[in-house]
Parts: sequence; structure tokens; C-alpha cells
Amino acid sequence: MSARTAPGTARVQRPAATITHAGGTLLRAGRPHRILSGSLHYFRVHPDQWADRMTRLAALGLNTVDTYVPWNFHERAPGDVRFDGWRDLDRFARLAQEAGLDLIVRPGPYICAEWDNGGLPAWLTGRPGMRPRTSHPPFITAAGRWFDALIPRVAALQACQGGPVVAVQIENEYGSYGDDGDYVRWVRDALTAGGITELLYTADGPTELMQDAGALDGELAAATFGSHPERAARLLRSRRPEEPFFCAEFWNGWFDHWGEPHHVRPAAGAADDVGRILDAHGSVSLYMAHGGTNFGLWAGANHDGDRLQPTVTSYDSDAPIAEHGALTDKFFALREKLTTAAGRPAPDRPLPADPPLLPPALLPVTRGAALLDALRTVAEPVRAPAPLSFEELGQASGLVLYAAEPLLPAGEHELTVTGLHDRAHAFVDGAPLAVLDRETSSFRVHGAGARVRLELLVENQGRVNYGPLLGQGKGILGGVSVGRRLVHGWRMYRLPLDEWSPGELSSAVSLAPPGGGTGFATACLTVDEPADSFLRLPGFGKGFCWVNGQLLGRYWHIGPQHTLYLPRPFLHTGDNTLTVLELEHLGEHIALCDRPDLGEPQVYIETFD
Repeated sequence: MSARTAPGTARVQRPAATITHAGGTLLRAGRPHRILSGSLHYFRVHPDQWADRMTRLAALGLNTVDTYVPWNFHERAPGDVRFDGWRDLDRFARLAQEAGLDLIVRPGPYICAEWDNGGLPAWLTGRPGMRPRTSHPPFITAAGRWFDALIPRVAALQACQGGPVVAVQIENEYGSYGDDGDYVRWVRDALTAGGITELLYTADGPTELMQDAGALDGELAAATFGSHPERAARLLRSRRPEEPFFCAEFWNGWFDHWGEPHHVRPAAGAADDVGRILDAHGSVSLYMAHGGTNFGLWAGANHDGDRLQPTVTSYDSDAPIAEHGALTDKFFALREKLTTAAGRPAPDRPLPADPPLLPPALLPVTRGAALLDALRTVAEPVRAPAPLSFEELGQASGLVLYAAEPLLPAGEHELTVTGLHDRAHAFVDGAPLAVLDRETSSFRVHGAGARVRLELLVENQGRVNYGPLLGQGKGILGGVSVGRRLVHGWRMYRLPLDEWSPGELSSAVSLAPPGGGTGFATACLTVDEPADSFLRLPGFGKGFCWVNGQLLGRYWHIGPQHTLYLPRPFLHTGDNTLTVLELEHLGEHIALCDRPDLGEPQVYIETFD
């Protein structure tokens, strides 16, 4: 049976799973078993560091690792599905097994995870009329093709086939989104049709509303939360007394948005709640055990009403294993609970040492091509009467430079951008006049009875990954007007920064003469032996940073994050090139730091009061 079978198809009878449950207890080979898991996302950790991070999870006292599978990471263009290099899920699974860890796979097709578009491809959600995460036939058809490529791979990695996979999650917190039961059942049936025979479970918030829409009869219902474990256990057991208590995500930390505080959670409080989960005879997965980094432009965004809240580049998440692999105070507090509270001795093995770091240094920068000159030169324009969205341009992320030449009568005029998603630098005749966003979408411009060169450099700051605005488009979704009159005759320059090859990036740096305080700049980092580091960009405003042609991610002076993690595998012995594309104001040097600066911490504990 294909994963594309329509909702409502009869279920396939499944053989016994490695982990089962009866009488409210998880069982493995007939004996009581606990899942002690931690989330580690292969797509947020360099592949050369997967094995190291697995070792650290095992040292934490965990017996399982879990990961999402982001559809858009594997299928960036329709039909081009990849499982090589950084996308080698099989290798990640085998490394987990070598570290003595079981593996839980969370294949979505929606994953949230503060990941761009919740893991759904922009080429799919950008199709007119698309209804993601429902039984809408075009969505089911596309998701079925993806599952046809993915799920047999996961099935071959199951414990019953000699692999590490002991459980697979059905969708992801669906009860926080909708109530299309046919869709959730389709996801479950697609998993079994693809060969999944191990434990299946749903994961939703610990409220009646969320559990009602996300849980499925016949499948284990788990909860996700950050506090009040007894309350969650009571709710689940009141609804399904025959099932064990499983916290599929325990939020021992939290993520950050640009321009908001850096969230932390005290180690003692997090460890206390984990201990209470275990005291309630529960299983648990730490979210995150090791957060990693939103390399490239993969960071997603949330929203408060219509206000966008883009997620920062770091996904450290105040996890017990820090972004660069260091063991934190939270690591030791949780390790004690995970071992002693579970009735097991601490692992009798040396703890991994913190990874070595390069010594601090200042690297002078050399200015390259000026901003607008470079961006006009690096791509051929697409012409259209009205502005086209990122989706209409076939571009998922990065920048688009919109250019037109409206006639402005003499005097002051208000220029308005309707449907701006997300942020734009506005220029008239090359001079910067305003920075626009969803809340500030107009500015005043002076006319002299002649045409002017109007340019809007629009940045996609990350696609919404959670809530009703999932799948929302990017770019200029409406139009641009001078007073009541629309501006027509546009040229659009596609700038998919995360798709540029090292050669294309190098060419962009030198395509135009240096000039002004924005644009490209480079620095040279010479190392005898590669090691991790953190980059600070003092005096810079907002932009993007590459190392040897690989995009580390965004930086922004508003914080809270003030350093970018630079993993050792991005470097090689000898000279390494750091490249920045600065949108606001260039600094004079890049600083290498031997510690992260993720911002002034604000204590955060999630509650459901």
C-alpha cells in the first residue's frame, strides 16, 4: 500500500514491536522498561560531530536519542530528495547504535522544531490553495511521495531489522494546530504502509483540547510540557489508564527570538521536574539534550498576532550539552536524576572533555563589493509588471532586491509597501531612506517631477514554524504605491544566499568596487590545528556570515545572541576565509572568542496556568 493512499484506508496489521506496553507499563522483551531519551537533531550538528555528541548523550545517562526529519532539508526542490552528506539519516542512526543508544524518529511531515516552515517545503506551501497538515488531497499526495522516499529507510533501521529505531512519532503536536482526524489517521497508516512495525505514538500538550485532536485510538498518547509533571500524568492516566506515562518533550530549556531576552532555565528546577517524572514511573525525552545551531537560513519564526518573531541562529536552548558540546551544570544535575532516580548507577566511564577552542584574536576585515552594486550584478533580473513573491520567484530564503523607476511629482509623497514579509531596506537613487517591516510599511520621499530609482532589499527572516500562519509567503505579497497610485514595472534580483556555492560567493565579493559602509567584507583566519571558536562582529549591524563558503547564519546587533558558533569541521589547516554580507554598517574587525555570548539571561519556566 502506497503512502499516498487516501485517508480512511483500512489499517495494516502490525507485528509485535520491540517496546510494547501493558497495564500502564512500557515493556521490552517482557520486562519493564523506561525510555530515557534526549533530542539531538542531525540537521543542527555538523556530521563530523555526530559521534561526539552521541557519546555525550550516553554519558548523560540516556538510553535513547530522538530526532525530527525535516522534509524541506531533504527535498529542497520538488523531486530532488537527498539522503547524502549532512542528510545521511542512515549514518546518524548507525552512530547512535554504536554509542549504545536506541533511536526515536519523528518524521512529521510537519515537525515545528523552530525550523523554517516547520519542516514543510516552501515550494509546497507556496502553491495557491494549499492546505498543509490536513487531508486536502494535494497535500496528502505530496506528503505521500515524501513518505514513500523516507519511511522505507526508517523501516530498514528498526530494531526488528537489527537497527536502533524503537519508536516513531505520528505527526507532531497536531492537537495544537487542528482537528482533522482523517489526516492524523492517514499519517499513521502511511507509516505502517511504509513498513513501520515498532512502537507508534502521538505527542501533544497536556490539555484536553490538545489531546482530543492529536491522539489516536490504539496508539500510545504522550505529552509535551515543561512543568507540572504530576498534572500531565493525571490527565493522561484519566483518559487512558492502561497506557504508560511518557513525556515526549520535556522542555529543560527554551529558544530565543531576535530582539527578545535570552531564555534560561535553572539546572536545579529542570532536574527536579525530571525526577518527578521518573518518580511517577514515567519515561522522558529531554528537549533539547543538545540543541546545536540553525546553520544557514534554516531558523524559523513564531508570531505574536501579526508581529513576526524570528528565531536566532543559535539553538543552544540552554540544553545540558551546550551548543559547542560543553557539559554544563544542567548536565550534571540531570545526570544525577537520570541515573539514581531510575535506580541505575552512574555510567562507569570517563566523562568527555569539553571540546578545545581557538585562542581569542582580532581579524581585520577587507571591504569588498558595495551592497547595491554587488546585488545588482550577481543575478540577472526577473521582470514583471508587479512585485513577485519569493514563492513566485521559486526562492525559499535569503534576499530579493526589488527595483522600479516611478515618476514622482514635485513635493513630498508617502510610499507604502503592502504585504511586506518580512523586512526591507529602502533606497531612492542609491541613498538609504528607511527600514521597513510588517509594522512600519511606509516612508516619505521627495519628488522633483522626474523618475527615481526605487530599490527595496527584502529579507525573509525565517518562515513561521508554529500556529495558524504556517506556510505564509515571503517578499512583497501586495504592491508598492506612491499615494494611491501603484508602482509598476519591476525588476527582481533573486539572492538565495544559502544556495550560493563557495565560488559564487567569492565572485560576488569582487563583482563591484568597494564603497560605502555596507556590502561584502572578508577576513583571513590562519590556524595550525582546527578547533571550535565563536565569532563576534563588533561594529557590524545586521547580515550574514560565511566560513570557507559555508553559511554559518545570520547575525544582528539587537541580540540577544552576540556570537556565532564556528565548529571545527568548517575550518582547515592554514588560511580560512570569513565573508560577511552587511546590510547596515560594516565594522573594522571580526573577533574570535573562546566563549559564547548568547545574551543577558532571563529565567524561563513554561507553565500551563
